[in-house]
Amino acid sequence: MSRFMLRSLALALLIASAPVSAAFAHCFVGGRFFPAMLATDDPCVADEMSLPTVQYNSANPSGREHDAGIDFAKRITDNFGIVVSSTWTRVGPPADDGTNGPLAYGFQNLVTTAQFQLLKDAQHELALLAGVIFNWGGSGAAGVGAAPWSTITPTVYFGKGFGDLPDGAGFLRAFAVTGQVGYEIPTTSLDLVSGSPVPQNLLWGTSLQFSMPYLKSSVVDLGLPDFINHLIPIVEAQFTAPVANNFGNDFVITGTVNPGVIWVGSYFQVGVEAVIPINRSSGTSIGAVAQLHLYLDDIFPTSIGQPLFGSSTPTKSMVMR
Repeated sequence: MSRFMLRSLALALLIASAPVSAAFAHCFVGGRFFPAMLATDDPCVADEMSLPTVQYNSANPSGREHDAGIDFAKRITDNFGIVVSSTWTRVGPPADDGTNGPLAYGFQNLVTTAQFQLLKDAQHELALLAGVIFNWGGSGAAGVGAAPWSTITPTVYFGKGFGDLPDGAGFLRAFAVTGQVGYEIPTTSLDLVSGSPVPQNLLWGTSLQFSMPYLKSSVVDLGLPDFINHLIPIVEAQFTAPVANNFGNDFVITGTVNPGVIWVGSYFQVGVEAVIPINRSSGTSIGAVAQLHLYLDDIFPTSIGQPLFGSSTPTKSMVMR
């Protein structure tokens, strides 16, 4: 594991050991909290920042890739927000090719996302979000795989908690699912360097999560240690499939499955997941990803945690204080 990732994990664990109150953060729908996730997105607009997200042995069939990323989300109104993301990458030769070829360093293309909150149904713990992801071609380094063309990806996100099940469902009420589906449209149909067609892609992802905070507050208090009651075990999955303009190329679905756990505090969360490629086209080795995520709407509730225009609906953590 790289020194950078070890230092980042140490920082995250140090912060996680600090005392926290009983309050939680921004993406509440009724009594359900949907945490920010590491591989896919939660279904809420918010003021938040991931600093950093570090990935060791990212799924990359072309080489051994390590990433360090940052993203910043800001609400413009209570229901509309913008997310800006940037990732620095180091990539080298594949682990199994027996070479010691040169390493490439640089940033991936800048990514911005516009998001609008369509629905928050507190009774059914249901959230719907619509977004458009812009990947700005030519803003990153070609040596680490940043494409010279841009892509536009209209995307729909959802989250559904099972707390509206009958009381007899017991522990099942602490489960929740999230998902997203997007259609990636490149601004060109031909890669001028390789001469290959640039496909349009269907992108989708999902998560299954079990909320220990919800179990304690809304189902049953098992008298577990406070640290355990802040955990959300989670399994994420993300996939890509070429669906148009893929002439001459094999149809291959790529993706990863990411089992892990998220620890949720009052002002931040810490998450760790494994990154498991679903096939050799997705990657040749298992990796890991860790993230320190800050809830700016709870850290700075009267300043940068507020939308730029209009008043903010109080978050659950603000109410609980």
